[in-house]
Amino acid sequence: MQRRDFFQSPLLVGMMQEPPIEREYKAGGTGSVSYQTEVTIERPVRGKPHRGKVLAAIQPHCDDIPIFAGGTVLKLIDEGYTGYLITVSDDSMAGEGSSIGDIVQKNERDTVKVGERLGCKESFFLNYPNHNMDAWPLVEIRARLIFLFRLLKIDTVLVYDPSGLYEQNPDHYVTARAVESAFWMAGAAWDYPEHFRAGLTAHGPQDAYYFARGPQLVNRAVDITNYMDAKVNANLANVTQGPAGNLGARLRAKLAAQGKRLLLLGNDDETANRQYTKYFALSRDRTRGKPHGLSYAELFHYVSRDESLVDDYVAKNAVSL
Repeated sequence: MQRRDFFQSPLLVGMMQEPPIEREYKAGGTGSVSYQTEVTIERPVRGKPHRGKVLAAIQPHCDDIPIFAGGTVLKLIDEGYTGYLITVSDDSMAGEGSSIGDIVQKNERDTVKVGERLGCKESFFLNYPNHNMDAWPLVEIRARLIFLFRLLKIDTVLVYDPSGLYEQNPDHYVTARAVESAFWMAGAAWDYPEHFRAGLTAHGPQDAYYFARGPQLVNRAVDITNYMDAKVNANLANVTQGPAGNLGARLRAKLAAQGKRLLLLGNDDETANRQYTKYFALSRDRTRGKPHGLSYAELFHYVSRDESLVDDYVAKNAVSL
């Protein structure tokens, strides 16, 4: 199934009708084990509170970050982060083109534009074989990510949830697991000591935003209302295999042939594609925001290392000798 076809499938309708995220599970119906989490709403912050921090938006395919975390990347960069976009696969198996090589070239060109529209400083390509990353040594992918984390001084990562349920795409869960282990190993003093001979230092991310296509344990809803139009613009750069492509213009032409029109789609193809992307292809953001009182939201399982708690306590309570 092409990604753009997915957004017109019955599966999308089911996703749009998902119940509120907050829920409790009691194993065996005995009440002996309970899993429950509160959802924190992360709202836009004025100024540049994250100035000096660096994020890595990591995706197996060129459309993953713009679809599932594009609004959050835009928000964090607007609040001071320097951003980098890392694409792990070669994107050879999805999109329209005359050959596999043509598709790879088009997707890479699209990805560079996506990174620019998200505000990222640079885009990196690891070029693992699309749909076959589970045949590649995880330790190699992890090592390359650790190198980038140390080189770029990454503080925050955004990537697929390594614990997301029912994920069928091997590229998704392999990327997520490689990032999960690189997350803490990058900060270890004994892993890959040759990096230190090259002038790098141990440095690992302090927090992560994990997103998922299916069910996950959500504990953070990021308000992307102010960034929704910019997110649409980033997704429109993914012409080759993005969620919308030229679907708005096609729908507009189809309706015109039937003597009909949708006011939503406007009077030209550019407006039609933009509106189609916002109101149909990315409708999950509107649906997911509603239970939290937000116009548009992206959902994550957010994790943070405990060191920040220690630093905060020391800053507030340390006294002079």
